[in-house]
Amino acid sequence: MRGVMLEVPQWFLDQRRKSGADRRDEVWDGVLHLPPIPSNEQQRLIGDLFLWLRMHWAPHSSGRVLVEVKVARGADWEQNYRVPDLALLMPGGKACDRREYFEGGPDVLIEVRSPDDETYEKLPFYAEIGVRELWVVDRDSKAVEVHVLEGEAPRTVPADAAGWITSAATGLELRTIGERVEMRWQSER
Repeated sequence: MRGVMLEVPQWFLDQRRKSGADRRDEVWDGVLHLPPIPSNEQQRLIGDLFLWLRMHWAPHSSGRVLVEVKVARGADWEQNYRVPDLALLMPGGKACDRREYFEGGPDVLIEVRSPDDETYEKLPFYAEIGVRELWVVDRDSKAVEVHVLEGEAPRTVPADAAGWITSAATGLELRTIGERVEMRWQSER
């Protein structure tokens, strides 16, 4: 159910902050967005992706895998930020850790998309803050998309004949096999 609250009372915001319910809240150009709590399947999928990336990709790349971080443009971050499901940060990347948020884009963001969410509406913001790639994984079908956000316009990376999609930012390839997302290093071909 969608809802609109023209003015959000301070007590409501304080209650959400106190209970931790605001962890996934986003602000888009001063407008508060309250996404629903992820379903059990969405949480399982995020956990599986995090675990694989943390165990296999991070040690090899010296990168970091983070869950539900705030990403923003700059000093006015509280008026305009998003909270992706996962963020991949490479050494020497553009994102600057400001403790409460990352200023500028992490190298790769991962969104697990559920029906009627706002994943695709976030693409221009992610491109604007300097995210190199956005991976979109459909919660239900497990279909994987890799969107390259560098350059003139975002583009979607096509899958090869075997269904593998290359992530140039990470050196990984991804594909959907049945009910799971499979990942491997490009060098494993």
